[in-house]
Amino acid sequence: MPALIEMRTERLRLRQWRGSDREPFAQLNADPVVMEFFPRTLNRKESDTIADRMQALIAANGWGFWAVELLESAAFIGVVGLNAPSSSLPCWPCIEVGWRLAQPYWGKGYACEAAGASLRLGFEVLNLTEIVSFTAVGNLRSQRVMHRLGMHRDDEDFEHPDVPAGHALRLHALYRLPREVWNVQAPSRYVDLR
Repeated sequence: MPALIEMRTERLRLRQWRGSDREPFAQLNADPVVMEFFPRTLNRKESDTIADRMQALIAANGWGFWAVELLESAAFIGVVGLNAPSSSLPCWPCIEVGWRLAQPYWGKGYACEAAGASLRLGFEVLNLTEIVSFTAVGNLRSQRVMHRLGMHRDDEDFEHPDVPAGHALRLHALYRLPREVWNVQAPSRYVDLR
């Protein structure tokens, strides 16, 4: 079994899941504003199933979509991390960086801070050659985060196979970040890998 990786940034801790994370995660997944660019909101059972999967993948791989908490208060604010998508995406096989934060924590730079730590882990510890990210084409907030992370949008958008045909959110933008670009622009913020 691989060593469990946890990370600490200037303001955040990315860690394995706890039972106490399930309620705020379910609230986040039931929030129509947070879930605006997902096909639908999730009920508690669906949310818990996703949390179980994320927790199991971290236990199996040492990394994944971590629970994110504020260092100053230990408040759960959402999930950020790396994932190997199971879908046959145009970039598959790939590792993606992703995030989903509760609304009160938007606009504070937390997504960039935690995703930046995840990128550093991916390139400097896991030795990945590229990390991708993707979202519905209308999700400009997430695309701005991708841009701030130094990712570049692919020339062609794609239809996400897990979104029903004809759904308004099926068309996705794909962003890529090769390791050689990361090496040139890597932020100098301290990240403590545990």
